[in-house]
Amino acid sequence: MQKLAVGIDIGGTNTVYGFVTEAGVCLFHSSFYTPNYPIFENFVRELSLHIRSNFSAFSDQYELVGAGVGAPNANSLTGCIEHAVNLPWDKHLPLAKLLEDHLQLPVILSNDANAAALGEMYYGGAKGMTNFILVTLGTGLGCGIVMDGRIYIGNEGYAGEMGHIIIRDQGRSCSCGRKGCLETYVSATGIKRTVSKFLAKYDEKSVLRDIPYNKISAKKLAIAAYGGDKLAIESFEYTGRLLGKALANIAAMNNPEAIFLSGGLARAGDLILKPTYYHMEENLLSVLKGKMKLELSSIETNAGVMGSAALVFANGH
Repeated sequence: MQKLAVGIDIGGTNTVYGFVTEAGVCLFHSSFYTPNYPIFENFVRELSLHIRSNFSAFSDQYELVGAGVGAPNANSLTGCIEHAVNLPWDKHLPLAKLLEDHLQLPVILSNDANAAALGEMYYGGAKGMTNFILVTLGTGLGCGIVMDGRIYIGNEGYAGEMGHIIIRDQGRSCSCGRKGCLETYVSATGIKRTVSKFLAKYDEKSVLRDIPYNKISAKKLAIAAYGGDKLAIESFEYTGRLLGKALANIAAMNNPEAIFLSGGLARAGDLILKPTYYHMEENLLSVLKGKMKLELSSIETNAGVMGSAALVFANGH
């Protein structure tokens, strides 16, 4: 029988899961609303029921060999999700053990950005690369670092927390409890805060003035910018400038072959890619200029699921 892995992407809003082949074909995917389960054990039980129920349609042809899970603040060394401020549960969540007990399968847990980086290496634009970085631009900013063909996790399993590099003294408040973190400026929520600031600071006409703050999204900002809205365009330019400088600093330490951008904000395409690349190149060490690619992730759908499934195959299952 052919092997199949279930990839699980746990987010503060939705939990998405899907069945993926070794060749990187997602045969099925579905999702449910994470906050519907305020008790963590009930969430794991429901997730297990979803997986078992939907796998039955494939059980004649495929063997389910394991589950890979990508989640914010997940620690691959402990098998726990720890201090994830965007999830609705306690600080220390032994997800790998609980899910293994329910599924009776090996479960590999990883930080969501690390899982996305692995997916890019297995199924996306980083095939054949051994040194690259993937930056996820969603509700926050995550970073997966691949060094010499392996995900780099650091001593305690928390390497790659690029979103919490402080770029402004006494800057914007961050959910981590500090101020001035990169993700408070460079993320889907960060660019919303920038837009709000620009709307208050400038008198210029903008279609964004007709959108309530809680209805603004990265997609709506991109539509406005592509339509010529100057405030929207400037918001992407400002965001790209900060991201580009941060990537130049990271490149000085890691010397990657390429950096990939993924997530909701990255779907704005050239609006975020071009200013980021310009300011990255402007601030790179001279020995690195012109030698590093900056690209959008080539995994356009189910990136979290694909990366999480890759965890299973990467661990030899």
